[in-house]
Amino acid sequence: MARILRDAYGVPHIRATSVLDLAHGQGEATAHDRTWQLEFQRRRATGTTAAVFGVVALSWDRLARRTRIAHTARRAYGGLAEETRAFVDAYVDGVNAGLRRDVDELEQLGIEPQPWEPWTPLAIFLAQHLLFASLPGKLWEHRAREVLGEDAALLCHEGPHSSGSNAWAVGGARTASGFPLIGGDPHRVIESPGVYQQVRLACPEFDVAGFAFPGVPGVQHFAHAGEVAWAITNAMGDYQDVYAERLRRVGDSVEALGPEGWEPCESVVETVVIRDAPPERVEVVATARGLVFEGGPDGGAGLSVRAASVVLGDLGFDALLPLLRARTVDDIDSALDRWVEPVNNVVIADRDGRVRYRVAGRIPERPDANRRGIVDAADPATRWTGWLDPLPRTDVPPDGDVVTANERRGPESDAIGTAFAPPHRANRLRALLHERDDLTPDDFAAFHNDAFAIAATVLKDLVRDQQPGAAGATVRDAILAWDGVMDRESSGAAAYAAWRTALVRRIAAEPVFAPLAEPAHDPVFAVWLNPVGRIALGLESLLAAGTPYGIDLRALARAALDDAAGHPATWGETHVFRPVHMFEWHGLEPPPLPVLPVSGDGDCVRCTSSYPAQDDICFRGSVARYVWDLADRDRSGWVVPVGASGDPHDPHHHDQLPLWVEGELASVVSDWDQLTEEAPSAH
Repeated sequence: MARILRDAYGVPHIRATSVLDLAHGQGEATAHDRTWQLEFQRRRATGTTAAVFGVVALSWDRLARRTRIAHTARRAYGGLAEETRAFVDAYVDGVNAGLRRDVDELEQLGIEPQPWEPWTPLAIFLAQHLLFASLPGKLWEHRAREVLGEDAALLCHEGPHSSGSNAWAVGGARTASGFPLIGGDPHRVIESPGVYQQVRLACPEFDVAGFAFPGVPGVQHFAHAGEVAWAITNAMGDYQDVYAERLRRVGDSVEALGPEGWEPCESVVETVVIRDAPPERVEVVATARGLVFEGGPDGGAGLSVRAASVVLGDLGFDALLPLLRARTVDDIDSALDRWVEPVNNVVIADRDGRVRYRVAGRIPERPDANRRGIVDAADPATRWTGWLDPLPRTDVPPDGDVVTANERRGPESDAIGTAFAPPHRANRLRALLHERDDLTPDDFAAFHNDAFAIAATVLKDLVRDQQPGAAGATVRDAILAWDGVMDRESSGAAAYAAWRTALVRRIAAEPVFAPLAEPAHDPVFAVWLNPVGRIALGLESLLAAGTPYGIDLRALARAALDDAAGHPATWGETHVFRPVHMFEWHGLEPPPLPVLPVSGDGDCVRCTSSYPAQDDICFRGSVARYVWDLADRDRSGWVVPVGASGDPHDPHHHDQLPLWVEGELASVVSDWDQLTEEAPSAH
């Protein structure tokens, strides 16, 4: 039987005499802390959210069924090594033992949490990452080329729309302790309850503190195991392809046109239950290329997605136990040879002083056209021909450093993907690390709080010689006098943000972009296909083009200065923290949270993104921050945006929020005597 102990922030520390008891304890503690989140994610992974939220959730459920998330999870579960399967089973047993009924969200919806299947953790992990890779981007690139021709490249820029992270490390010769340091933070939509769960897992075989996806056993991406630590960022790998399929019915069967002619497809009809509406029948079609997620045989055409996990029937879960048992850089490296997706940049360091960077995951080899948009399913040239091997791997010397922030890393990136983040965050981190040989965990924690906006230095050139009206001149002068730091108390940052929003709106209103605003795909992809957001992310590319699409950017920038008159007094007046709760997305009232001003912006190391040209509310950014000290784990730190518990009545529901807002970390506690044990009856 596992013991569950808590630190001052309610973070669960699970202690057991066996790996299986430990997994059971992790599942039990997770269910106790996050019952509503687990029930929602279970429904999301199985395409059953509309049964509780109604028609507003139908678009996702339709996609989840058509892309066969649950089916792939069952296949992957069936292919697990025996030991991994037992580990997952024990976790699921713990979840089922810990699920609660006294949860506000469940009571408001009038439902109870349903038992988990053995494969549910795999389905949850897959659902988290279905739209994390290149599928939405390829839809955008294809649509942009349809409307703008080859000039669409100006909006198909390097910049992640829904993913991104920072991770960096230095060798022992660069630190005050003589041991390596790792720092980082993953960037996603900031949700309440949080995307990541802090947890410590200890048994005779290992003692690991790190972050887990609630609903997934072990720790997956960021952890400190005492002798070794690791962190990841999204490598922006391209492991999903989109095919234009021709489809037809032949009697009761469905066929698709492939390279050798018409081929039989797998086809089943599933029923999606919808609250307060009649059920909908969804046809699920699998061609030889992939899973049809739009269109269908009745219309004669559709789009299918081909993904590494579906082709392999593997999600990489056989890496979970080797990661926990790792003691060295080589151990982590070897464990990640089993990883599938998402494709990650990995930074690893151990107490022997070794530091390594590698890419982990499976990337298919195929023609370049596949990587640039939608390709013809009947074209034999679009086949996958193998897997990229070897993947990039580099050892970092003791006096060296490594930074990864989703940027293009030179020629080695060409085979990995096609769309990377701008280099701003990576360059800023390198500047902060430059010529330092006395680095401490406090220094790394301070880097998290760096709010200098490199992109602003480029965009400010648009206003430098402008001569707007009197009100606009005040905005111009405030921007030019501003130090470039997106501090919540800064009036210059407020002026810059207001002008930037006004400029994006004016550019988006140009007639050339009007067709891009027309719906072209299922609403579930809307956020990736919004031209306003794409224009905001592409401002630097547009500026570099001079007069893109015949648009006089300088004239629009001058008019935008007048538009921005009367902007808020400070950036923090409108740039406030507001995480997303699933209730809010579905038209219901979420549990309240404090509304606090935050520093930072989307292209800062301190990533606190708002929706471009809509409002300044921070809804995306650092969903965790951490510093791993290889000299002493107790000198390490971590934080999440809200808290360990998903229960609004729990004192640990959002007690880490003040730390997160101020850019501070909570201490990682290893001393069991400093923890408080829960009574077994608590679960």
